Amino acid sequence: MKTVLFLCTGNSARSILAECLLNRLGKGRFRALSAGSLPAGKVNPFALELLDSLDYDTTGLRSKNWSEFADGESREAGIDFVFTVCDSAAAEACPVWPGTPVTAHWGLPDPAAIEGSDAEKRVAFLDTYKALARRIEAFVNLPMDSLDRLALRRAAARIGKS
Repeated sequence: MKTVLFLCTGNSARSILAECLLNRLGKGRFRALSAGSLPAGKVNPFALELLDSLDYDTTGLRSKNWSEFADGESREAGIDFVFTVCDSAAAEACPVWPGTPVTAHWGLPDPAAIEGSDAEKRVAFLDTYKALARRIEAFVNLPMDSLDRLALRRAAARIGKS
């Protein structure tokens, strides 16, 4: 089983959605985690609402600091992939991961930053969910066993640009 860590700044929306998606789509093959460089302290209520509406188990979801996974014990447990989902084009600070996992940037605009009506915010979260779903579906369908580290990195980077 491969372990994937999704990183974002606040760990309240994009990385949480990605964690849930990969745990569902990659069940039995992947274990997804998420964290943030400056965690918001709680999962965004629009993210929880969307996940609940799609029958995800949201029990135990929380906004956490990426340092929880950066210690020696976590590294020894084996984080195979780290994907940042923050949108660097919007000048967000994306965390840097120490160690040797395959990394890629899958930047998306932050749906939690949308200003407007609740309906507009729900649309932004759904759009983000759909974009992540497309990327994660492509990722779980990669032939992991036949690709070397460099090929996996290139493939993950291409997925992030889609």
